[in-house]
Amino acid sequence: MSGSVSSTSILAWFGLAGAVVIGVLDPLGLGPTVAPVAGLVAGTITLFATGAVAEHLTALLFFAFAMVFSIAPADLVFTGFASKAFWLVVSGMVIGLAIHKTGLGARIARALARLFPANYTGLIAGLIFVAMAISFFMPSSMGRIVLLMPIALALADRYGLAEKSLGRSGVALVVGFACFNPPNGILPATVPNMVYVGAVEKIYGVAPLYGEWMLLHFPLLGFGKAILIWLVGCFLFRQSVTIQTETEQSSPLSAEERRLAFILLFALLGWSTDIWHGISPAWIGLVAAVLCLLPGVGVLPKDAFKQINIAPAIYVASILGMGALIADSGLGALLGTAMADILPLAPGAAVQNFFSLALGGGVTSLVSTMPGLPAVMVPLAEPLHVASGLPLQTVLASVVLSYSTTILPYQAPPLVLAIGMTGARLIDATKLVVLVGILSVLIILPLTFAWWRLLGMI
Repeated sequence: MSGSVSSTSILAWFGLAGAVVIGVLDPLGLGPTVAPVAGLVAGTITLFATGAVAEHLTALLFFAFAMVFSIAPADLVFTGFASKAFWLVVSGMVIGLAIHKTGLGARIARALARLFPANYTGLIAGLIFVAMAISFFMPSSMGRIVLLMPIALALADRYGLAEKSLGRSGVALVVGFACFNPPNGILPATVPNMVYVGAVEKIYGVAPLYGEWMLLHFPLLGFGKAILIWLVGCFLFRQSVTIQTETEQSSPLSAEERRLAFILLFALLGWSTDIWHGISPAWIGLVAAVLCLLPGVGVLPKDAFKQINIAPAIYVASILGMGALIADSGLGALLGTAMADILPLAPGAAVQNFFSLALGGGVTSLVSTMPGLPAVMVPLAEPLHVASGLPLQTVLASVVLSYSTTILPYQAPPLVLAIGMTGARLIDATKLVVLVGILSVLIILPLTFAWWRLLGMI
């Protein structure tokens, strides 16, 4: 254990030293505006990736350094607190507390436990299936996590997975991962997909169709990724389970459970129809959270909000603030342009071009994060198309491969939300994400190449 901590500390110190060099000495020639941003981002990512200090402390360090050294205006640095994702985190924790306190989560978990196999692999498979199924009609990854996570934790209780246990952490992380990564294979199911569609339509005048997207991406980025997450989740977190037998007769819904069921039904209908009414899932979640807390209507006592741990929300706000800083400073676009110059692209080298585009975009996402990657990469598709000789449609589709290959947890706000709602360890999330990422490169990308070639894309 001490060796592991020592190695992590050494890695963190090296990363921070490199961040100072980048930000102060500017060896990359980024300029006086971009270099401090690059140094701050490098240092923040180092601490998030190594877990040398708690995530919320890293977040506070990001805010403090950005303001003390005047790296960016306050309204940009703290933009995460005004973001929809921040308020979805807060509302999600309130709704999760309500589902737990009323016992509704445990009731639903009992029903699911009768359907799922009585072992850990069956539990994980069942949860991934549910997460994927609701992705077809509920377009918000955050909303899916808010809805499913309390039920998943109640199921973990049902299966005898104790607090802080490895198996319970696996349940939380697998659900969080399954709610946002495989749904990239379903057109309206994730924010990066919608950013991608908007950018492609604005710049190139075309809009991907639902059926075309499903044919191109769902078999491997959807179904294939779901299988990978299941295999890796079971490998990393599997432990023996003890199904709790029911000793009491099933009781009717209490008044609080009925009220909460109506609130959740309202939220679910709002989340699943946002394409029509245009109200963000964040504000629907916030209304649901307020209803849970509202005296006479809600299901939580007046002091319930004191039980909410605000640290995960601060973590999310820092991630979003960092993304805004990267975009506003031009660092993300600069990295994307440099990638277009560096990548080994050559007409006729189909395999080399395919993997260069997919992996190059994945590396860029370390700075841009997943939701921001389409905005950085889609404008570069034309020069990349010319350099590679691949069809423009194929180059554009490779952007989806890039943001579907998560490398570290901080890149994906939905996974950050899952960690925050459950208290799962960042190191466990990193193991899951890194291993799935490696297997995606080794398995999913080659199979995708073969699939696209069969479809005539390459």
